[in-house]
Amino acid sequence: MGAPPVDWDSLTFSLTKTDFMYVAKCDLGGVWQPGEILPYGNLEIDPAAGVLNYGQGIFEGMKAHRSVQDRIVLFRPEENARRFQRGADRLGMPPVPESVFLDAVEQIVQTNHKWIPPTGKGALYLRPVLWGTGPIMGVAPAPSYTFCVFCTPVGPYFKGGLSCINLMISEEFHRAAPGGSGGVKAIGNYAPGMMPSKNVKEKGYAEVIYLDAVEHKYIEEVGAANFFCVKDKVLYTPELTGTILPGITRASIIDLARHRGYEVHEAKVSAEFAMDADEAFCCGTAAVISPIGSITQGESVKVYMDREIGPITRELYNALVEIQTESSQDEFGWMHPVDLD
Repeated sequence: MGAPPVDWDSLTFSLTKTDFMYVAKCDLGGVWQPGEILPYGNLEIDPAAGVLNYGQGIFEGMKAHRSVQDRIVLFRPEENARRFQRGADRLGMPPVPESVFLDAVEQIVQTNHKWIPPTGKGALYLRPVLWGTGPIMGVAPAPSYTFCVFCTPVGPYFKGGLSCINLMISEEFHRAAPGGSGGVKAIGNYAPGMMPSKNVKEKGYAEVIYLDAVEHKYIEEVGAANFFCVKDKVLYTPELTGTILPGITRASIIDLARHRGYEVHEAKVSAEFAMDADEAFCCGTAAVISPIGSITQGESVKVYMDREIGPITRELYNALVEIQTESSQDEFGWMHPVDLD
Protein backbone atom coordinates (compact mmCIF):
# COMPACT_ATOMS: atom_id res chain seq x y z
CA MET A 1 0.00 0.00 0.00
CA GLY A 2 1.75 3.14 -1.25
CA ALA A 3 1.81 6.54 0.38
CA PRO A 4 -1.32 8.63 -0.25
CA PRO A 5 -1.15 11.77 -2.43
CA VAL A 6 -1.42 14.14 0.54
CA ASP A 7 0.73 17.07 1.60
CA TRP A 8 0.50 16.54 5.34
CA ASP A 9 1.70 20.08 6.09
CA SER A 10 -1.17 21.59 4.06
CA LEU A 11 -3.92 19.33 5.40
CA THR A 12 -7.11 21.16 6.43
CA PHE A 13 -10.31 20.10 8.17
CA SER A 14 -12.06 19.01 4.97
CA LEU A 15 -12.99 15.91 2.97
CA THR A 16 -10.29 13.87 1.28
CA LYS A 17 -11.70 10.66 -0.17
CA THR A 18 -9.94 7.57 1.14
CA ASP A 19 -9.90 3.95 -0.07
CA PHE A 20 -12.53 2.02 1.86
CA MET A 21 -15.82 2.30 3.74
CA TYR A 22 -17.79 -0.09 5.95
CA VAL A 23 -21.44 -0.91 5.20
CA ALA A 24 -23.93 -3.07 7.15
CA LYS A 25 -27.69 -3.56 6.76
CA CYS A 26 -30.59 -4.27 9.10
CA ASP A 27 -34.37 -4.56 8.74
CA LEU A 28 -36.66 -2.91 11.28
CA GLY A 29 -37.18 -5.41 14.09
CA GLY A 30 -34.33 -7.59 12.83
CA VAL A 31 -30.68 -8.03 13.71
CA TRP A 32 -27.66 -6.40 12.09
CA GLN A 33 -26.15 -8.49 9.32
CA PRO A 34 -22.35 -8.82 9.12
CA GLY A 35 -20.89 -5.69 7.57
CA GLU A 36 -18.41 -5.57 4.72
CA ILE A 37 -15.54 -3.37 3.64
CA LEU A 38 -16.22 -1.81 0.23
CA PRO A 39 -14.30 0.63 -1.96
CA TYR A 40 -15.25 4.19 -1.01
CA GLY A 41 -17.95 5.37 -3.39
CA ASN A 42 -21.58 6.23 -3.96
CA LEU A 43 -24.43 4.35 -2.35
CA GLU A 44 -27.69 3.60 -4.12
CA ILE A 45 -30.78 4.82 -2.25
CA ASP A 46 -34.54 4.86 -2.84
CA PRO A 47 -35.99 8.38 -3.28
CA ALA A 48 -38.63 7.45 -0.69
CA ALA A 49 -35.98 6.57 1.91
CA GLY A 50 -36.84 7.62 5.45
CA VAL A 51 -33.61 9.55 5.82
CA LEU A 52 -34.26 11.62 2.68
CA ASN A 53 -37.89 12.43 3.43
CA TYR A 54 -38.05 12.56 7.21
CA GLY A 55 -34.45 12.97 8.34
CA GLN A 56 -34.25 9.60 10.07
CA GLY A 57 -30.52 9.49 10.63
CA ILE A 58 -27.73 10.02 13.17
CA PHE A 59 -23.96 10.34 12.99
CA GLU A 60 -20.82 10.41 15.12
CA GLY A 61 -17.45 12.11 14.82
CA MET A 62 -14.26 10.57 16.18
CA LYS A 63 -10.52 10.55 15.49
CA ALA A 64 -7.73 8.03 15.12
CA HIS A 65 -4.30 9.42 16.03
CA ARG A 66 -0.78 8.23 15.33
CA SER A 67 0.65 8.67 18.81
CA VAL A 68 4.17 9.56 19.89
CA GLN A 69 4.47 5.88 20.92
CA ASP A 70 4.01 5.03 17.20
CA ARG A 71 0.67 3.40 17.95
CA ILE A 72 -2.69 4.03 16.27
CA VAL A 73 -5.20 4.99 18.95
CA LEU A 74 -8.86 6.01 19.18
CA PHE A 75 -10.18 8.30 21.92
CA ARG A 76 -13.00 6.75 23.99
CA PRO A 77 -14.77 4.99 21.07
CA GLU A 78 -16.98 3.06 23.50
CA GLU A 79 -18.62 6.37 24.45
CA ASN A 80 -19.35 7.14 20.79
CA ALA A 81 -20.89 3.67 20.44
CA ARG A 82 -23.18 4.22 23.44
CA ARG A 83 -24.26 7.69 22.30
CA PHE A 84 -24.94 6.22 18.85
CA GLN A 85 -27.26 3.65 20.47
CA ARG A 86 -29.14 6.32 22.44
CA GLY A 87 -29.60 8.36 19.27
CA ALA A 88 -30.92 5.34 17.38
CA ASP A 89 -33.44 4.64 20.15
CA ARG A 90 -34.65 8.25 20.10
CA LEU A 91 -35.20 8.20 16.33
CA GLY A 92 -36.87 4.78 16.21
CA MET A 93 -33.96 2.97 14.55
CA PRO A 94 -32.40 -0.41 15.42
CA PRO A 95 -29.37 0.36 17.64
CA VAL A 96 -25.99 -0.87 16.43
CA PRO A 97 -24.48 -3.18 19.07
CA GLU A 98 -21.39 -1.73 20.71
CA SER A 99 -19.28 -4.68 19.54
CA VAL A 100 -20.38 -4.14 15.92
CA PHE A 101 -19.69 -0.41 16.13
CA LEU A 102 -16.19 -0.90 17.56
CA ASP A 103 -15.36 -3.61 15.04
CA ALA A 104 -16.50 -1.33 12.19
CA VAL A 105 -14.41 1.67 13.23
CA GLU A 106 -11.37 -0.56 13.83
CA GLN A 107 -11.73 -2.11 10.36
CA ILE A 108 -11.94 1.34 8.77
CA VAL A 109 -8.79 2.46 10.57
CA GLN A 110 -6.98 -0.75 9.60
CA THR A 111 -7.94 -0.66 5.91
CA ASN A 112 -7.29 3.08 5.56
CA HIS A 113 -4.26 3.31 7.85
CA LYS A 114 -2.03 4.85 5.17
CA TRP A 115 -4.27 7.94 5.37
CA ILE A 116 -3.48 8.52 9.06
CA PRO A 117 -1.32 11.68 9.23
CA PRO A 118 2.11 11.58 10.89
CA THR A 119 2.20 12.42 14.59
CA GLY A 120 1.41 16.10 15.12
CA LYS A 121 0.13 16.65 11.57
CA GLY A 122 -3.52 15.81 12.17
CA ALA A 123 -5.74 12.76 12.56
CA LEU A 124 -7.93 10.33 10.67
CA TYR A 125 -11.47 11.61 11.21
CA LEU A 126 -14.08 8.82 11.33
CA ARG A 127 -17.73 9.37 10.46
CA PRO A 128 -20.11 6.58 11.52
CA VAL A 129 -23.63 7.17 10.18
CA LEU A 130 -26.95 5.35 10.56
CA TRP A 131 -29.67 6.04 8.01
CA GLY A 132 -33.24 4.91 7.49
CA THR A 133 -32.66 3.83 3.88
CA GLY A 134 -35.80 1.77 3.28
CA PRO A 135 -38.72 3.44 1.39
CA ILE A 136 -41.61 4.83 3.45
CA MET A 137 -44.41 7.24 2.55
CA GLY A 138 -46.17 7.75 5.86
CA VAL A 139 -44.38 9.38 8.78
CA ALA A 140 -43.11 6.21 10.41
CA PRO A 141 -39.82 4.37 10.92
CA ALA A 142 -38.22 3.14 7.70
CA PRO A 143 -38.45 -0.61 7.01
CA SER A 144 -34.66 -1.02 6.62
CA TYR A 145 -31.42 0.67 7.71
CA THR A 146 -27.82 1.17 6.66
CA PHE A 147 -24.86 1.60 9.03
CA CYS A 148 -21.86 3.10 7.26
CA VAL A 149 -18.43 4.26 8.43
CA PHE A 150 -16.10 6.31 6.26
CA CYS A 151 -13.06 8.41 7.06
CA THR A 152 -10.90 11.31 5.93
CA PRO A 153 -7.53 12.69 7.04
CA VAL A 154 -7.86 16.11 8.66
CA GLY A 155 -5.27 18.63 9.70
CA PRO A 156 -5.07 20.43 13.03
CA TYR A 157 -8.13 22.58 13.63
CA PHE A 158 -5.85 25.50 14.51
CA LYS A 159 -3.15 26.32 12.00
CA GLY A 160 -0.19 27.84 13.82
CA GLY A 161 -1.34 26.83 17.27
CA LEU A 162 -4.15 27.51 19.69
CA SER A 163 -5.88 30.88 19.22
CA CYS A 164 -8.90 32.69 20.63
CA ILE A 165 -12.22 32.97 18.80
CA ASN A 166 -14.88 35.68 19.03
CA LEU A 167 -18.51 34.64 19.42
CA MET A 168 -21.94 36.27 19.16
CA ILE A 169 -25.06 35.33 21.12
CA SER A 170 -28.11 34.78 18.92
CA GLU A 171 -31.08 36.95 19.89
CA GLU A 172 -33.35 35.26 17.36
CA PHE A 173 -32.58 31.56 16.90
CA HIS A 174 -32.53 28.53 19.20
CA ARG A 175 -30.86 25.19 18.65
CA ALA A 176 -33.27 22.97 20.56
CA ALA A 177 -36.25 22.95 22.92
CA PRO A 178 -37.17 20.76 25.92
CA GLY A 179 -38.59 17.41 24.84
CA GLY A 180 -36.99 17.62 21.41
CA SER A 181 -33.98 15.88 19.92
CA GLY A 182 -31.25 18.33 20.94
CA GLY A 183 -29.58 15.74 23.13
CA VAL A 184 -28.86 13.30 20.29
CA LYS A 185 -26.60 13.65 17.25
CA ALA A 186 -29.48 13.65 14.77
CA ILE A 187 -28.68 14.80 11.25
CA GLY A 188 -31.70 17.12 11.27
CA ASN A 189 -30.24 19.16 14.14
CA TYR A 190 -27.45 20.61 12.01
CA ALA A 191 -28.90 22.21 8.87
CA PRO A 192 -31.02 24.73 10.86
CA GLY A 193 -27.80 26.05 12.41
CA MET A 194 -26.12 26.77 9.09
CA MET A 195 -27.87 30.07 8.40
CA PRO A 196 -27.41 31.55 11.92
CA SER A 197 -23.75 30.52 11.77
CA LYS A 198 -23.34 32.09 8.32
CA ASN A 199 -24.95 35.32 9.57
CA VAL A 200 -22.52 35.81 12.46
CA LYS A 201 -19.51 34.81 10.36
CA GLU A 202 -20.41 37.57 7.89
CA LYS A 203 -20.17 39.96 10.84
CA GLY A 204 -16.67 38.73 11.68
CA TYR A 205 -17.47 36.22 14.43
CA ALA A 206 -16.28 32.62 14.48
CA GLU A 207 -19.56 31.08 15.60
CA VAL A 208 -22.95 31.66 17.22
CA ILE A 209 -23.92 30.99 20.85
CA TYR A 210 -27.43 29.63 21.40
CA LEU A 211 -29.50 30.44 24.48
CA ASP A 212 -32.25 28.25 25.92
CA ALA A 213 -35.61 28.33 24.15
CA VAL A 214 -37.71 28.80 27.31
CA GLU A 215 -36.26 31.75 29.23
CA HIS A 216 -33.84 32.97 26.56
CA LYS A 217 -31.15 33.68 29.13
CA TYR A 218 -29.10 30.51 29.68
CA ILE A 219 -26.27 29.44 27.39
CA GLU A 220 -26.73 26.04 25.78
CA GLU A 221 -24.19 25.46 22.99
CA VAL A 222 -21.67 27.21 20.75
CA GLY A 223 -22.69 26.19 17.24
CA ALA A 224 -22.15 22.45 17.53
CA ALA A 225 -19.77 22.63 20.52
CA ASN A 226 -20.18 22.56 24.30
CA PHE A 227 -19.52 25.66 26.43
CA PHE A 228 -17.42 26.19 29.57
CA CYS A 229 -16.50 29.27 31.56
CA VAL A 230 -14.15 29.78 34.51
CA LYS A 231 -14.80 32.10 37.45
CA ASP A 232 -12.41 32.30 40.41
CA LYS A 233 -10.76 29.05 39.24
CA VAL A 234 -14.10 27.18 39.29
CA LEU A 235 -15.42 25.70 36.03
CA TYR A 236 -19.05 25.99 34.95
CA THR A 237 -20.75 24.21 32.06
CA PRO A 238 -24.44 23.98 31.08
CA GLU A 239 -26.16 21.00 32.63
CA LEU A 240 -27.49 18.19 30.45
CA THR A 241 -31.27 18.55 30.32
CA GLY A 242 -31.98 16.89 26.98
CA THR A 243 -31.46 20.01 24.86
CA ILE A 244 -27.64 19.87 24.88
CA LEU A 245 -25.52 17.23 23.18
CA PRO A 246 -23.67 15.17 25.81
CA GLY A 247 -20.25 15.74 24.29
CA ILE A 248 -17.54 13.15 24.90
CA THR A 249 -14.89 15.87 24.98
CA ARG A 250 -17.11 17.76 27.47
CA ALA A 251 -17.33 14.74 29.78
CA SER A 252 -13.57 14.18 29.47
CA ILE A 253 -12.78 17.79 30.40
CA ILE A 254 -15.02 17.54 33.47
CA ASP A 255 -13.23 14.37 34.62
CA LEU A 256 -9.81 15.80 33.81
CA ALA A 257 -10.45 19.10 35.59
CA ARG A 258 -11.74 17.38 38.74
CA HIS A 259 -8.78 15.00 38.67
CA ARG A 260 -6.48 18.03 38.62
CA GLY A 261 -8.19 19.54 41.67
CA TYR A 262 -10.64 21.95 40.05
CA GLU A 263 -14.24 22.31 41.12
CA VAL A 264 -16.69 21.83 38.23
CA HIS A 265 -20.36 22.82 38.30
CA GLU A 266 -22.86 21.40 35.80
CA ALA A 267 -25.70 23.89 36.11
CA LYS A 268 -27.62 26.57 34.29
CA VAL A 269 -25.11 29.15 33.05
CA SER A 270 -26.71 32.50 32.26
CA ALA A 271 -25.25 34.73 29.57
CA GLU A 272 -24.91 37.41 32.25
CA PHE A 273 -22.83 35.09 34.44
CA ALA A 274 -20.68 33.89 31.53
CA MET A 275 -19.94 37.48 30.51
CA ASP A 276 -18.65 38.13 34.03
CA ALA A 277 -16.34 35.09 34.04
CA ASP A 278 -12.54 35.13 33.89
CA GLU A 279 -12.10 32.62 31.05
CA ALA A 280 -14.32 30.81 28.56
CA PHE A 281 -13.88 28.06 26.00
CA CYS A 282 -15.86 25.63 23.91
CA CYS A 283 -15.02 22.03 23.10
CA GLY A 284 -15.69 19.17 20.73
CA THR A 285 -14.03 16.43 18.72
CA ALA A 286 -12.87 18.70 15.89
CA ALA A 287 -11.01 21.39 17.85
CA VAL A 288 -10.67 19.64 21.24
CA ILE A 289 -10.75 23.01 23.07
CA SER A 290 -11.31 26.45 21.48
CA PRO A 291 -10.43 29.40 23.75
CA ILE A 292 -12.98 32.22 23.60
CA GLY A 293 -11.53 35.72 23.26
CA SER A 294 -14.83 37.60 23.41
CA ILE A 295 -18.61 37.23 23.53
CA THR A 296 -20.95 39.84 22.06
CA GLN A 297 -24.60 40.14 23.08
CA GLY A 298 -26.40 43.06 21.49
CA GLU A 299 -24.37 46.15 22.40
CA SER A 300 -22.46 44.39 25.19
CA VAL A 301 -19.02 42.89 24.59
CA LYS A 302 -17.09 40.77 27.08
CA VAL A 303 -13.36 40.37 26.38
CA TYR A 304 -11.59 37.53 28.19
CA MET A 305 -7.93 37.75 29.23
CA ASP A 306 -7.25 40.57 26.71
CA ARG A 307 -8.07 37.96 24.04
CA GLU A 308 -5.21 35.81 25.29
CA ILE A 309 -5.63 32.14 26.20
CA GLY A 310 -6.53 31.72 29.86
CA PRO A 311 -4.21 29.64 32.08
CA ILE A 312 -6.83 27.03 33.00
CA THR A 313 -8.01 26.74 29.40
CA ARG A 314 -4.43 26.15 28.26
CA GLU A 315 -3.73 23.68 31.06
CA LEU A 316 -6.76 21.55 30.21
CA TYR A 317 -6.07 21.71 26.46
CA ASN A 318 -2.47 20.59 26.93
CA ALA A 319 -3.43 17.85 29.36
CA LEU A 320 -6.12 16.42 27.07
CA VAL A 321 -3.99 16.54 23.90
CA GLU A 322 -1.10 14.90 25.72
CA ILE A 323 -3.37 11.99 26.65
CA GLN A 324 -4.76 11.71 23.11
CA THR A 325 -1.27 11.64 21.59
CA GLU A 326 0.12 9.40 24.36
CA SER A 327 2.63 12.09 25.32
CA SER A 328 1.61 11.56 28.93
CA GLN A 329 0.17 8.69 30.92
CA ASP A 330 -3.47 7.85 30.30
CA GLU A 331 -4.64 7.54 33.90
CA PHE A 332 -8.28 7.20 32.83
CA GLY A 333 -7.97 4.32 30.37
CA TRP A 334 -9.44 6.46 27.58
CA MET A 335 -7.17 5.47 24.70
CA HIS A 336 -8.13 2.49 22.56
CA PRO A 337 -5.28 1.01 20.48
CA VAL A 338 -5.97 -0.37 17.01
CA ASP A 339 -3.79 -3.31 15.96
CA LEU A 340 -2.70 -3.04 12.32
CA ASP A 341 -1.28 -6.59 12.15
